[in-house]
Amino acid sequence: MGLTFFGLTPTLAKEYRVKFLTQIHEICFHGQGGYSWTEVYEMPLWLRKFTFQKVKEYYNKQNKEMEKAKKGQNSNNKTLIDSDGNVKAPEFLKKTSYK
Repeated sequence: MGLTFFGLTPTLAKEYRVKFLTQIHEICFHGQGGYSWTEVYEMPLWLRKFTFQKVKEYYNKQNKEMEKAKKGQNSNNKTLIDSDGNVKAPEFLKKTSYK
């Protein structure tokens, strides 16, 4: 039976370390060069959690805006090729009389 330090068992210690290192990686990677590994590693816990949450919120908001833009684009798209693969003439060409 391993000794525990304030209830941190070897299994929990491993899980905590993976989460800790993943959080550091996410801040450094998605911070786009704004943070170095050492800087994030040495941050106080409250500041690292705050920074991680802000980066996460930023990318979630950006993803929602991208999805909204994609949905808006798809509803307004008009194609010149019909379902059979034939090219349709645009409306303005149908109204002109070129001979």
